[in-house]
Amino acid sequence: MDLNFWLERWAKHETGFHQQQTNPHLQKYWPQLGVPAGATVFVPLCGKSLDMLWLQQQGHPVLGVEVARTAVSDFFTAWRTDVHVAPLGDFEQWSAGGAQGITVLCGDFFALDPTSTVHVGAVFDRAALIALPPQMRHAYVHKLLGILPAQVPMLLITLDYRQEEMPGPPFAVSDREVRQLFAALPVECLDEIDVTAAAASMRFRQRGVSRMLERVYRIGDPVCKPA
Repeated sequence: MDLNFWLERWAKHETGFHQQQTNPHLQKYWPQLGVPAGATVFVPLCGKSLDMLWLQQQGHPVLGVEVARTAVSDFFTAWRTDVHVAPLGDFEQWSAGGAQGITVLCGDFFALDPTSTVHVGAVFDRAALIALPPQMRHAYVHKLLGILPAQVPMLLITLDYRQEEMPGPPFAVSDREVRQLFAALPVECLDEIDVTAAAASMRFRQRGVSRMLERVYRIGDPVCKPA
């Protein structure tokens, strides 16, 4: 799987992974990270996720990275706000909302360096890890941890199912693999939900999935304990 795969998916509007509303797990479990308002949240492989708007509304500047320019353009068009676009190294930087707004770097996640993420205070990953095949997941986590400041907490959402029943993406990521990938950090599974019968999982059942679990993780220690 390479960048052209995702560029083609966006060009063909094959974006069933895009959610039309804020992720409910984000809303429910974000407070458990204890991230103070004003801390920048990094959203890797962000697409045109509405989760970025929700995070910004909670008082967080948001930094996303996305390879598909179509997705970035669609996000800011839907937001209906003035956007500034400028080159930034290997990326095209789209930003709106000022210092407390949303910035998306359009380009290859693996081209990021620590100067891009120096101010990041937390990470939200709903669709990055599960978008990658097994052979790329270790490289993704290694890169992610390599560019983040130390002790940055993450809220991670995964899907788990019998991989042989459906080719990804989204790919199945087991609890064991999550703990192996983030072995250097505290890993806590906050919730495990059987979403097999959920309406949103209909497209997966049609592709042959017999059972699907969604897990919510807190990676790293909370910044501070929520009140």
